[in-house]
Parts: sequence; structure tokens; C-alpha cells
Amino acid sequence: MELHSLDEILDMSKNIEQKQTVAVAGAAKDAVIDAVLEAVDNDLVTPILVGDTKQIREMLSDRNRNPDDFEIVETYENQTPADTAVELIKEGKAGFLMKGSVETSDLLHPVVKKENGLRTGRTISHVAFYQLPFYHKLLITTDCGITAYPKLNQKKDIIINAVETLRLLGYDEPKVGVLCCKETPDEGLPETIEARQLQEMAENGEMGKCKVVGPISYDLAMSADRAKLKHYDCPYSGDFDILVVPNIHAGNILGKCLELYPDVIMCSYVSGARIPIVLTSRAAPAKERLTCLALANIIASRRED
Repeated sequence: MELHSLDEILDMSKNIEQKQTVAVAGAAKDAVIDAVLEAVDNDLVTPILVGDTKQIREMLSDRNRNPDDFEIVETYENQTPADTAVELIKEGKAGFLMKGSVETSDLLHPVVKKENGLRTGRTISHVAFYQLPFYHKLLITTDCGITAYPKLNQKKDIIINAVETLRLLGYDEPKVGVLCCKETPDEGLPETIEARQLQEMAENGEMGKCKVVGPISYDLAMSADRAKLKHYDCPYSGDFDILVVPNIHAGNILGKCLELYPDVIMCSYVSGARIPIVLTSRAAPAKERLTCLALANIIASRRED
């Protein structure tokens, strides 16, 4: 199985019998409230709105919604909204977390605290889905937003997070390309050596059921014609599901380049914890925010741990 559009993620989420509850940390933010209300209207999730209850109620009333129809929780004393949202998850009242008017570092701080029990032991990473007009299926990039300079074992975790995500969405054997500036290992370029090591780890069964190729350049990963022209023999060229970047700078640049293509739609979430985490940028359009919630709803519903 493979997904070809983000609408398939929305449909998949709508068909889940037991929709999840999302704890929204710092919900008093226009874009966040609007995203949550759209998700409610589409019967995707049930929200718990955490933060300044007076302000949240006013924002709901301004949108002609009855605040009494929503669960609104004041930030607990001596806590941040993220702390309180995580407490709700620990209490079993919510299945995943969404960022509101809090900094990303503040949101993740209670997630990674050992005593909160949300760590899996793996590196936390950002998994982004792109619906591109020039590619025949959804393309995943990772990690473009969390770990600045991942080491070898962190890159292994990043691959496992993305592969597990696709497994939960119904993929059988995701194909992973580990991006570098060239397709051959070079002692002078440590990222290329690590990319080949990651391929060998996958061949030894250390990452579950997936195919990993590395190092590979972006053009050879994305185009079978370019691979043929350069006499690069790879059966997955032009058909990769996941592209792994060497560091946050490469990931950020790649992501912003993809986002600026006409008619591109994307969604993302943060993987590696025991619960999915939704982060959306200030510039994210409404459909992106909605699909992010839909994606997290699926992951939270299908996780086994």
C-alpha cells in the first residue's frame, strides 16, 4: 500500500471508530482554535483546550460557539500549559498533544521528562508528508525540525520513527533514501559514511521491514531517468517513500523549497514519543492544520504501546 494524497489521510482518520482526544497546550491562539474547530466539525478529534480559560471562552464565543460544549482546562498552578496538557495525557484523558501559544522547546520539555513516562528511548523527530504535483505519491522528509546535528544512532532512530509511521498507515515495506551530496561513501564527508552504515543496519534487520539506500543524492532519489543517465543502479530511484536529511539545515532548506512549489500541500507531526505531537507553523494554511490533526489521530489510535 502507498498513499497518493493527503485527502486519503483525512478519509482514513474519519473512518476510525474511536476518535482520539487532543490536549491543546496554550489553546488561546486564533489559528489553533480555528484548526481545532474545523477538526471538530469534521468529526476527527475531541479537544481539551488548555490555557487561559477566560480568553479561550471569549474566542469560542466570538466564533459563535458555545464554550460549554468544550472541555476547557485552566493551566494548573505552578505549571506551563504544556505541563498541564501532559498531565492530562498521563491521566488518560487525552491521546495526543498539540502545540498552541507555547514555544516548541517548552512543549517538548515535559514530554521528555523521564518521570512523565512518555519517552520511548528513541530520538524524537519531525516527520513531514508532502503532496507534490511532480511526484506520484506522498513523499516524507525527516528530520527537518527537531535534532540539529543527529549522530549515527539518532539517524537510525529517525528512520525507525518514519518507517513506523508508514507502517501504522498501512505501508508494507517503506523505501528510504538517506540524502547526501553524492552517492558514494567518501571518508572526507562523514555523512556519506554514516549513510552507508545506515543502509547496512537496515540490511541486517535493525530497522524493521524497510529498504534503506545511502548515500544517495536528491536527484537520483527522485528521478529514475536521472539515475539511468548517471548509470546509477537503484531499483527505488523515483519511487522512494522517505528522504532522510543529514542535518536540520538541509532539512529546513529542502522543506521550504518543496513548500513553495505551486499546489503543494503538506502535513506533519513529531514522532518518537509514546504519543504523537502536532506542531504547525504560523504560516500553515487551514488544510495543513486539519490534516496534521487527522494524521496524529490515526497514529494515536493505532499505536500498540
